[in-house]
Amino acid sequence: MGWPKWAPEVLVTRLANRGVTGLWPHQYEAADLAHRGRNVIISTGTASGKSLAYLTPAVASCLDGGTVLYLTPTKALAADQLRGLRELRVTQVRAAAFDGDTPFEERAWVRQHANYVLTNPDMLHRSVLPRHSQWSSFFRRLRLVVVDECHGYRGVFGSHVAQILRRLRRVCAKYGSQPVFLLASATASEPGAFAMRLTGLEMDEVTSDASPKGATTIALWEPPLTELRGEGGAPVRRTATAETADLLADLVLADVRTLAFVRSRRGAETVALTARAKLADVAHSLRHAVPAPTPPEPVAERPDALADLPGKIAAYRAGYLAEDRRHLEKALRSGALMGLATTNALELGVDVSGLDAVLIAGWPGTRASLWQQAGRAGREGQDALAVLIARDDPLDTYLVHHPQALFGRPVEAIVLDPGNPYVLGPHLCAAAAEIPLTEADLPVFGDTAETVLDALVADGLLRRRPAGWFWTRRERATDLADIRGGGGAPIQVVESGTGRLLGSVDEPSAHTTVHTGAVYLHQGETFLVELLDLDAGVALVSNAEPDYTTFARDVTDISVLASSRSHDLGPGRLHFGEVEVTRQVVSYLKRRVQSGEMLGDEPLDLPPRTLRTRAVWWTLPASQVAALAEEGFDLGGAAHAAEHASIGLLPLFATCDRWDIGGVSTELHADTGLLTVFVYDGHEGGAGFAERGYARASDWLTATREAIASCECERGCPSCIQSPKCGNGNEPLDKRGAIRLLDILLDA
Repeated sequence: MGWPKWAPEVLVTRLANRGVTGLWPHQYEAADLAHRGRNVIISTGTASGKSLAYLTPAVASCLDGGTVLYLTPTKALAADQLRGLRELRVTQVRAAAFDGDTPFEERAWVRQHANYVLTNPDMLHRSVLPRHSQWSSFFRRLRLVVVDECHGYRGVFGSHVAQILRRLRRVCAKYGSQPVFLLASATASEPGAFAMRLTGLEMDEVTSDASPKGATTIALWEPPLTELRGEGGAPVRRTATAETADLLADLVLADVRTLAFVRSRRGAETVALTARAKLADVAHSLRHAVPAPTPPEPVAERPDALADLPGKIAAYRAGYLAEDRRHLEKALRSGALMGLATTNALELGVDVSGLDAVLIAGWPGTRASLWQQAGRAGREGQDALAVLIARDDPLDTYLVHHPQALFGRPVEAIVLDPGNPYVLGPHLCAAAAEIPLTEADLPVFGDTAETVLDALVADGLLRRRPAGWFWTRRERATDLADIRGGGGAPIQVVESGTGRLLGSVDEPSAHTTVHTGAVYLHQGETFLVELLDLDAGVALVSNAEPDYTTFARDVTDISVLASSRSHDLGPGRLHFGEVEVTRQVVSYLKRRVQSGEMLGDEPLDLPPRTLRTRAVWWTLPASQVAALAEEGFDLGGAAHAAEHASIGLLPLFATCDRWDIGGVSTELHADTGLLTVFVYDGHEGGAGFAERGYARASDWLTATREAIASCECERGCPSCIQSPKCGNGNEPLDKRGAIRLLDILLDA
């Protein structure tokens, strides 16, 4: 389509030298809207050139004497964008990263001289906004704020970022600037509405994708059942991580450059470790094999490469030290690595062009994330392969047997709740510490701001004066908000024999990942946790090679604080409201790595954690419950099974995964006096997931019923009604009873 007339000639020339001769229509539209002062979100598919849509007006702003602020959820993406900017060699653009990896001696230069600053919400929250006077020249000239990969700002994290952006707008106003916001997102439902909730500003949206693409073959892969039996005699499938490791090794052996997305840090390490071990076995076999007359596999054609085979695969995840992450990114781009097992840290727009295949170990949480991860392959226009490997999980099993749920529906709307008082309160304190709050500021922060301010004053966190609200305490107001939703100071993971710092884990996750006895993986090495000291903030680990993994289990109690909405659902009633949840990790399971075989259940003594949150729950009247009992169903087991399956299926309707939510079920709850099943947000104050479940209850529970009924097991298994985090050992469970219960509830 060519370039807009205002596009900087130096940028057009530099890009032409790299084969870029113009903008595609969607890039042109978004760039031109931003240049004309309109806030805009571009929501198109992976590898559709969104970066050029914001780079063009950004460079124009810098050349015109303005400044640009670029925000990304991850440091990896900021580093990748910075590399691309510097390769353009536009000397008037003084680009610099400002994040936790930036040396302190460089930070003053960035504040004083950079006109294109790449950072993340964490640094904006903790460093830039609280010290805005040091950035006064930058803010005074700020023309454009780029919010890249903004579909990652969902749930509690997204709610925090929404308030940080409101604080940013307020600081800009102090220095007389009113920057344009340009958001870039993967394909999402209602992107304009989401962008408005995130920024608080009216938004234009660009959604038509005119970029050329190669063909991507999507495969749905269900691991086979094994001869092993798990809890209650349920059949056990081969684990998704074991299947992924085998596929990764096979693809690397065939010279297919592959990225394997794994749900957890530990899973990414396990896949890399297992795949490397398989390649080591292959290399050993090939070195000692009798030469065959048929041509060998591509890698085997290079005998000198056999010794290096295991080194062709590595793991990549958050928690690594900065130099380790940069080294892995460089090795992947150069081809020194052929396979990388990663968490969603590489889901975002890091340039990993040249990949041939993507393996996705387990449903990634949303359809948007699925297409984003699948789009990592084939980024130079070539054909590609993407494989979704199902976990032993109700949702994964449902999807591989109901592909229309993936291919026949639009992507989800992105859920966030900026008005959550547990999110809004800390940011009002931070805003008051930056610049005292006035009545005129309240509309920026939403309708509930004044009520939350009154509570903050009553708690002694803010002081009300005639001129407004002031922060008068000595501590940093920004410390009140943990924007990643972890809560508490991070736990340092330290090797006991050497004192080496391996990484860190947020405090709530520590209860389930680095408890005493846990298996902890780091860069292909396996460790056992000797001691978790929550008071000292340290987990001591030692090198080990166990043939099992560990899974924490917890027990949960719940009480109803208020029902804010309710309506009839069949003969039952559906509610949404506020609850208080008490959870305690009580034990951990040991399961063999390759087979999933249960090796034991070890008790733990960890303190309980309490949170106030929001939940959706449904009840059945006593008459219906009595009829079920007369039919011989285990009422508690039926409710328990329906709870587990409904938790597993909610991520199909809300942008969450099952670890963002929890549940409780009972045949007689103290607060309702009825058989009740709860599903709650696992974050203080709620995250919008349970509310989405309330809004989509009929569709959600219908899919839950279908997932249970279509599973091939007889009495229930992890693919339908068993849960890996059930503190009751998945007892009692009644599969047939759950189907009957849901049939009654869904009877219109």
